[in-house]
Amino acid sequence: MKVDVILGLQWGDEGKGKIVDYLATRYDIVARFQGGPNAGHTLKFDGKKFVLHTVPSGIFREGLINLIGNGVVIDPITLARELQQITDAGVSYSDRLLLARKAHLILPTHRYLDAASENAKGKEKIGSTLKGIGPTYMDKTGRNGLRVGDVFQADFQQQYEALKEKHLTLINMYPDIDFDLAAEEEKWMEAIKKLRLLPLVDAEYYINDALNAGKRVLAEGAQGSMLDIDFGTYPFVTSSNTITAGVCTGLGLAPSRIGEVIGITKAYCTRVGSGPFPTELEDEAGELLRQEGQEFGATTGRPRRCGWLDIPQLKYTIMLNGVTQIVVTKVDVLNNFESIQMATAYNVDGQSGDQVPYDMCKFDIDLELESFPGWKQSLDHAKSFEELPDLARNYLHTMENYLGVPITMVSTGPERNQLLVVNGEV
Repeated sequence: MKVDVILGLQWGDEGKGKIVDYLATRYDIVARFQGGPNAGHTLKFDGKKFVLHTVPSGIFREGLINLIGNGVVIDPITLARELQQITDAGVSYSDRLLLARKAHLILPTHRYLDAASENAKGKEKIGSTLKGIGPTYMDKTGRNGLRVGDVFQADFQQQYEALKEKHLTLINMYPDIDFDLAAEEEKWMEAIKKLRLLPLVDAEYYINDALNAGKRVLAEGAQGSMLDIDFGTYPFVTSSNTITAGVCTGLGLAPSRIGEVIGITKAYCTRVGSGPFPTELEDEAGELLRQEGQEFGATTGRPRRCGWLDIPQLKYTIMLNGVTQIVVTKVDVLNNFESIQMATAYNVDGQSGDQVPYDMCKFDIDLELESFPGWKQSLDHAKSFEELPDLARNYLHTMENYLGVPITMVSTGPERNQLLVVNGEV
């Protein structure tokens, strides 16, 4: 068996959680492979809204195993809060949520260091979520991080104190900020007690054994491909590999184990925080996208920057990920537009093309835009792709032709049942 992968093709917030939840019934295991509580995967069903930051989005499907892989960084406080939310929803998870022993832990001082460092940057801020993600991955690559498996070792407290002292030395380099370390430590240690109750696995063996036994596995990514530490809009990126390659290192899988790669994109573009964004709209159209799409971060609550769909950017991430099929979300957000545009090429230094410059911060990018008439109607009536308005289908077909990869699903609203399977019924 091979692992199918679902990930975001833009700057995150593409709607991955809903799609994972929908597809989960086809799988035995859903596994998160990177990122941390800077992710915010939103699910809506039965009139309720759930936002998951660490737990895989398959947790609400009865009987499904959910694995937090070694590539994920875990804040026990955030995890404990999520588990309480899941419990309050009447969902049993104790034997269905597994943690990789090699996943790294986010300490309170990681968050303290993150906030102090970002504060000191002034206007040069990169837009960190201040969740301690960057400092935790730095300790991971610096080979002195604290891992989930360490929680059960006799010298756990000594390891914790040593890493804490290192962080406090670094924090002294920055101007003072308001951070109640004692209170955060107390919450963290209480949350560690709950973490100890969850089943731990050597995830690399677990996932490979599952595949060898014929189990179906879906790997769930966080953030978006344009935030990849190597191939994103550096330095305005996250601290992990958000592309398909991250599945191999984040779960312990060989590249030959990768099967379908399902790329998620909105019908337009958004971005949270600082960094280049070629199609950004700082006008009425951008504000209409923000209001219609309720574009406010699920993790931070920050207003998202909004813009038109960017074909060169999508071609780039499709290439990096080896995407085999595309899901388009939030098509309904465009319902009230008289005219819709799509960036089909970049013009850089007088040269037209569809390649993304190595550093978007250092080049002026002029867009070549194609305009489409808006369909100006609700999509609530559409129960199949064929029932979408002609103008909506034309927009999607044009997008598909430019990208060269089939669109297999279209989301027409936030609810679980507002999803159209192309050439079939939901």
